[in-house]
Amino acid sequence: MRILRFEDESGQIHYGLDEGVVQDGVATGHPVLLKGDPYQGLEPTGEKAKVLRLLAPVVPTNILCIGRNYVEHIKELGNVVPEHPILFIKNNGSINHPGAPIRLPKCQLKGPEVDYEGELAVVIGKAAFNVTEEKALGYVLGFTVGNDVSARHWQRHGGGGQWCRGKGFDTFCPLGPSLVTPDEISDPQRLHIQSRLNGEVMQDSHTGRMIHTVAALISFLSQDTTLLPGTVILTGTPSGVGSARSPQVFLKDGDIIEVEVEGIGVLRNPVVE
Repeated sequence: MRILRFEDESGQIHYGLDEGVVQDGVATGHPVLLKGDPYQGLEPTGEKAKVLRLLAPVVPTNILCIGRNYVEHIKELGNVVPEHPILFIKNNGSINHPGAPIRLPKCQLKGPEVDYEGELAVVIGKAAFNVTEEKALGYVLGFTVGNDVSARHWQRHGGGGQWCRGKGFDTFCPLGPSLVTPDEISDPQRLHIQSRLNGEVMQDSHTGRMIHTVAALISFLSQDTTLLPGTVILTGTPSGVGSARSPQVFLKDGDIIEVEVEGIGVLRNPVVE
C-alpha cells in the first residue's frame, strides 16, 4: 500500500491511497480516502478528495538519525568507519512537507552553509524493545524519502560538539511523498537513491551500500530503548553532499532540491531565504 497524508480544499487532513495520484513528486489526482489509524489499520472508504497540498506522510513521535552509514560518504569526509552506528536527533519541529520550502536560517555565524542529505527513511509501526535483527523488519510500518538538511557551520562549529543545532532548524526534515508499506518493498537494501540540485545529479547510490542495514539499525536502536510507533529513522546519506565538493555547493534561495528513492518516489522542495 502507498499511503498519502494530505490537506483537501476545505482544510481537512486525510490519509489516502496513492494509486498513481503522485507523479514525479506532484499530486495530480483525487486519492481514495482511508479511514482509521495507520498504526491500527487503514481501510479504503470509496470516497475521494482533491489534494490541496501533500503533507509529510507521518507525524513523528521521534526523529532518529544515523550518521556516516555509507563508506563512500565517510571517505569524502575523511573520517573512519565507526564501530557502532552514530546516532543524533532532529527536532520534531523540523518536519517539512513535499513541495514546501526549505527555509535558510537567519541565525548564522558564518553564512548559510546549508546542505542536502538524501536518505531512505523508515517509520516504526509498533513498539520495539530489544528487537533482534532477524525480527526487526516486522516492526516497520513503512518507508518514505527523507532529506536531512544540515546547516554545516552550526553542525560542526556552533553546537558545542553536538550536531542537533545544525540539523534541527524548522523545515530541515522534509519527508514524503508517500509512505510505502513493506509488502511493496520486500528488501530495503535493494533501492537506488539519488539527489538532484536544480536538475543536476549530486548523489547517486544504492541502499545496499549501507554499512549498517535497516534491520541492524532497528535492532541497535531498540536495545534498552523503546522505539515508539511513529518513530522515524533516517538511515544515513551517501556521498556527494555539497560540503564535501570542491568548490563547495550549498543551498541558496531559488534552488530546487530533489531526493528520489526507488519504489517510493520523488521528494522535491524549493529553497527560500
